Amino acid sequence: MIPTPLLAAALLLAQGLTMSPAHSAAVAYPPTATVPQTDTQHGIAVADPYRWLEGDVRTEKPVADWVNEQNKVTQAYLATLPGRDALKARLTQLYDYERVTLPEARGNRVFFRKNSGLQNQSVLMVQDGAGAPRPLIDPNLWAKDGATALAEWTASPDGSKVAYAIQDGGSDWRTIRVIDIASGAILSDDLDWVKFSPIAWNGVGNGFFYSRHPASPKGKDFVSAVYDHSVYFHRIGTPQSADALVFASPENRGYYNQAETSADGRWLIVRSSTGSDDSYEIRVKDLADPAAKLTTLVPARKNDWRFVGASGDTLYFATNLDAPRYRIVAFDKGTVTPREIVAEDDATITGGSIIGDHLVVETLADARSVVRRYSLAGVADGEVKLPGLGTTSGFDAIVGSGTSYYAFTSYNAPTTLYRYDAATNSSTVFAAPKVAFNPDDFVVEQRFFTSKDGTKVPMFIAHKKGLTLPAPTLMYGYGGFNVNVLPAFQVDALSWMEMRGVYAEVTLRGGGEYGAAWHDAGRRLKKQNVFDDFIAGGEYLIKSGITPKGGLAIQGGSNGGLLVGAVVNQRPDLFAAALPAVGVMDMLRFPLFTEGRTWTDDYGEPEDPVQFRNLLGYSPYHNIRAGKAKGDRDYPAILVTTADTDDRVVPGHSFKYAAALQAAKLGDKPHLIRIETRAGHGSGKPTSKQIDETADLWSFIGYWTGLTRK
Repeated sequence: MIPTPLLAAALLLAQGLTMSPAHSAAVAYPPTATVPQTDTQHGIAVADPYRWLEGDVRTEKPVADWVNEQNKVTQAYLATLPGRDALKARLTQLYDYERVTLPEARGNRVFFRKNSGLQNQSVLMVQDGAGAPRPLIDPNLWAKDGATALAEWTASPDGSKVAYAIQDGGSDWRTIRVIDIASGAILSDDLDWVKFSPIAWNGVGNGFFYSRHPASPKGKDFVSAVYDHSVYFHRIGTPQSADALVFASPENRGYYNQAETSADGRWLIVRSSTGSDDSYEIRVKDLADPAAKLTTLVPARKNDWRFVGASGDTLYFATNLDAPRYRIVAFDKGTVTPREIVAEDDATITGGSIIGDHLVVETLADARSVVRRYSLAGVADGEVKLPGLGTTSGFDAIVGSGTSYYAFTSYNAPTTLYRYDAATNSSTVFAAPKVAFNPDDFVVEQRFFTSKDGTKVPMFIAHKKGLTLPAPTLMYGYGGFNVNVLPAFQVDALSWMEMRGVYAEVTLRGGGEYGAAWHDAGRRLKKQNVFDDFIAGGEYLIKSGITPKGGLAIQGGSNGGLLVGAVVNQRPDLFAAALPAVGVMDMLRFPLFTEGRTWTDDYGEPEDPVQFRNLLGYSPYHNIRAGKAKGDRDYPAILVTTADTDDRVVPGHSFKYAAALQAAKLGDKPHLIRIETRAGHGSGKPTSKQIDETADLWSFIGYWTGLTRK
């Protein structure tokens, strides 16, 4: 139950408050300089007057000054929103519960991350045998602002050491270090220029495989394009300069090469791709054979290959080779032709694990988890019973046992961890959170609607039981890069539902929920299908009586930020408010910065004339259109969010987009930008910053959807 003071505040939010007259008047935006700039590509002249905003906010004063002025206006506006302080207080209470991540068992030790509730960063814990867990690495001690995070980590096979990555200020760059468990001493190992890298120990535990780039030019490490991602082996106690090169692709400098090892440490698997297209070359090495070399198993980058596990001389993979919804295949040692273990069917296979003598396969049936069991020969052996409609993850085998851990979550079910016994096909709770709400007070359902071209599209809808509909609704989408958007507990979504709003997530084309065909139907020249799906989802919510007209807000981040920007341009009348976060907003210049070149597999290549015209046709920055007469093309209220250390989708995308919005005559609703400092694309963001940001976002859309005003 909510304590009395917070209950009163929450009721004020739900019942509505009046706004000051300032909210109905146009905001006085800071002036943004324009610099004449026109590029002609494929015979088309394209103006780009805000290109100077692509500069690095950390090093270029004009950009930094613009950011400061924008933040002043935005924060002044947000400070006037009713119920914001009450919302922040309730968010703080909702976040204040113990959260534990999936354990990793090595030797006689178990490792996991734990957040006591309001810690900015989770602490890595270690449990020795049956002893009590103790803190091993506490990143909350690393920076006063809480913005330095523990990123990737993994323990050595015997559990004596942990190699871990440090993420500073939300950047994708990492530094890897090693800690000795018994003494707590940080060893001399210090590895730099690491990005998008697993940490994979060898079987004997004297070193690990990782991936890194060459050093970036001084001052350009947050904006310049990066190449030559290569796999190295680091032996404990030696300098990084002595690390052995395992695999590089000089003929394909844009490849991302990543290493993983089998659970027993015997097999090394190197996957090579362009970074975002889910098609791989596969190379393997038997680390138990001193004479073995890295050999090519899959030479052509045409299909997805997800390592499932190894049993003796046999390697198992999930692949979409000849199976758009994936199947499980096996390679026997010395062969390059796979044999089928589990055939493709109506469910989409997302991965699997070998646990004891069972093959556990995770699948999606209409974007919700179903976990199946098989023998290693592929004989079906039932399902793993799950608590309800939701999403599972984990099932990584514990070496030498027939057990593993997995997590289950849904919109109204905080992540609960289970220990799974494959021999008995039974699960026991390992860690269950105690939360400041009753999950039974909320309802989750799945509906289907029809998109513009007749495609049936799923949508999850969640809200408080007994809510009178229609009610203001927040609709979220992503739709790209084969990414699955699945039911999961989120404190921010729950708080929106507590405010008596509806939360909806659309399973858009471009994702991987229905396999390769679903992904292909929403990329490159078919990207408009994603926007059509999202627009049709909004129309369905209103027509079906879930959402009132004028009560629909939309949200998306990264590729989802592009989605929000595009659909607002195409259907500004449909939405009351929009929250595009860290979005790809300039579809003509995205390949020029950091990881942008890897996105052409999903978006298309601006250098190609046909793809250029397609990109130009929906690019959010280039398609902001003011109406010819007052009121005939008013835009919804928009709050753009980005961060100064985002080195994945550089903040210049959002800066330029916000400047163009503010310069256009789009009606009197506010078009603001909120720029976080010492934060990046999202990962590693401190809890305190998450609470502050959500309070700003929800109070903004709460007003403009009518949820918090009479």
